[in-house]
Amino acid sequence: MQSGMRALCAGGGASLCCLLMLWIIYTHLLKEGQLPVGTCEIVMLNRDSSQPKRTIARQTARCACRRGQIAGTTRARPACVDARIVKSKQWCEMTPCSEGEICGLLFNRSGWTCTKGGGRIKTVTPLPKEPS
Repeated sequence: MQSGMRALCAGGGASLCCLLMLWIIYTHLLKEGQLPVGTCEIVMLNRDSSQPKRTIARQTARCACRRGQIAGTTRARPACVDARIVKSKQWCEMTPCSEGEICGLLFNRSGWTCTKGGGRIKTVTPLPKEPS
């Protein structure tokens, strides 16, 4: 009887250990690839300098925004911004330009420009969100 009880306890302990290991692996895999809420990361950056005096850059970012926020740009970096700014296309309200640059809306509100002293102008036009 005693040996049966020991075998049962050993089997139960081994099962508990296996369940604990599976839970640790599962939670690690679940967290891997998740961003903290309110943060963004650049997942792809392509630059084309084939034209003289002009560089075309395309950047893709992944964001984990809070409710009422959407992926945008703050200080020339991807950031979570108020969704109202993006929907109304008041791009300069999200402070998209770097320090020392002046933001201006494009005439059709399809994007914005960041103008720096010396005549350097950076034009940004966000791509429309793809339907999911």
